[in-house]
Amino acid sequence: MNMLSSLRSRIFLTTAMLAVLSIGVAIYLVSVRVTGELENSLNREILFARRLVEQWRSDRTRTFTTMARLVADTPKLKAAVDTNDPPTVQDNAVDYQQQLNSNLLLVTNKSGQVLATVGLSPSAALVVAGQPAVRSALAGQEGHALLPQPGGILQVVTVPIAVGATHPDILGALGVGFLLDDALADQVKQITGSEIAFGMDGRILASTLPPSTRQALASLLRATAGPQQVTLGFEEFVGAPLPLEPPGEAAAPGGGPVALILRSRTEQRRFLQAIHTELAVTAVVAVLLATLFSFAVARTITRPLAAITDVMREVAATGDLTRKIVLRGGQRWDDEDARLLATTFNTLTDSVGRFQREISQRERLSSLGHLSTVIAHEVRNPLMIIKAALHTFRRADAMPEAVREAAADIDEEVRRLNRIVNEVLDFARPIRFELAPLDLNALCREAAVAAEATPGAAVTLDLEVSAPTVTADAERLRIALVNLIVNARHAVDPSSGVVRVATRSTASGAAIIVGDNGVGIEGSDLARVFDPYFTTRRGGTGLGLPIAKNIVEGLGGVIAVTSEVGHGTEIRISLPGGGARTTSALFRHGRPA
Repeated sequence: MNMLSSLRSRIFLTTAMLAVLSIGVAIYLVSVRVTGELENSLNREILFARRLVEQWRSDRTRTFTTMARLVADTPKLKAAVDTNDPPTVQDNAVDYQQQLNSNLLLVTNKSGQVLATVGLSPSAALVVAGQPAVRSALAGQEGHALLPQPGGILQVVTVPIAVGATHPDILGALGVGFLLDDALADQVKQITGSEIAFGMDGRILASTLPPSTRQALASLLRATAGPQQVTLGFEEFVGAPLPLEPPGEAAAPGGGPVALILRSRTEQRRFLQAIHTELAVTAVVAVLLATLFSFAVARTITRPLAAITDVMREVAATGDLTRKIVLRGGQRWDDEDARLLATTFNTLTDSVGRFQREISQRERLSSLGHLSTVIAHEVRNPLMIIKAALHTFRRADAMPEAVREAAADIDEEVRRLNRIVNEVLDFARPIRFELAPLDLNALCREAAVAAEATPGAAVTLDLEVSAPTVTADAERLRIALVNLIVNARHAVDPSSGVVRVATRSTASGAAIIVGDNGVGIEGSDLARVFDPYFTTRRGGTGLGLPIAKNIVEGLGGVIAVTSEVGHGTEIRISLPGGGARTTSALFRHGRPA
């Protein structure tokens, strides 16, 4: 059965699909919007953390510079540098390094020779002393340098050591260095809430992440297009690089000092997965509720129509046009259109019922009038013959031969009247069938013999040997067959006419065929041959064929007639096959009684 053939199914499917589509689009848009907002939020957090680190770096550089100025301006350090004596300067350098808590303190004379260093080896001190920042300090300008170290990046601030205000005399340079190491990265992480890494020359030198991730992180040191994604172990991060060179300075060849700010996407993905799971559960629940609601709506809308269609199906199945549609009242959703349709249908059935009663009464009156005409005509003739015969009996001089002839006429007309009465009664009364297995060939032989009892054309038999056994009432079927054969013999010339009775097997059972080569039936009369009291033969009642039709249809068969004027008529009785069962059935005018 096609699901779309039902109005209820179409309404249900339409509303359910609209609900599912609406829910699906809404869930999809929410999911896309949430995902986009989380991505944007993560990028904003990265950029905000980057600004915090940049601000922190600037503040830290200014702080280091101020501290270096204060130390470089102390008379004690100036006096020690003025002696150009390394041991003297070294003692002072150790004290200042402890006061500043720096990772490096470097003092040079005005020619750039190292007078003292704390925190670095002599060879490393020479490297620092050769930096442009130290030369800038010896030229009277403050400098800044970032140098790679095994444990991080060394940030060095250099200031000149000078005497005099108007025309200062440069005595040397002071460099103060602080290391950007893992500990400092942890401090920055506390401020920004992000993972921090420091790298230089294509290597990660310090980080808040495990050392195993440094090789993967190194790929972000040269990134310049904003936040980039990187996978570290089983986690995904978004990282943004922040160059650490002072403003206006170009990056060193091979990659200058860079601070990486990283935020984990794994937590975001977990959060997104939780949101998607909740959205999926919400969607499933919403779809189920929408489906149930759609079914309830479809059922509520179509319930009145279903009541109407059920009654109409019963009318089509039973033929009872007086059935009424009853809609239950007091429903929450009372369909006014359905109630109007039901009321109209009930009004129509009332009209049909009245019309049927009127037609039935008219048919009864018409049939009664027709029957009265037939009986009056058919009975009057025998009565007139009987009356004439009785006049013979009244004559005193009636000859014995005339008396016998009159008695024979009376006897024949009485039989004729009895036949008319029997045919009328047979058509009017219910037919009770006694069903049993029947040999059609034997039945046809008996009917042919009975029909040939009166003079007329001979009957030829064409019986199929393998004709199947049918279940029927032998006596009733014989009566119908005799009527058909007698009608066929009346329609042909007794000397040259041919009446043929044949049996044939069919797909559903068997068939009996009665044919003749007589005058045939006019086209206008062919459609009325089974109407009661219709006859074209003088002396007929018009009940022979209707009685045969009632018998055949009562046995579950079909009778059909074909005819061509001047060539003859053929009547075919089709009977269903049956087994060996015996039963009874009551039948009246083509329907079970």
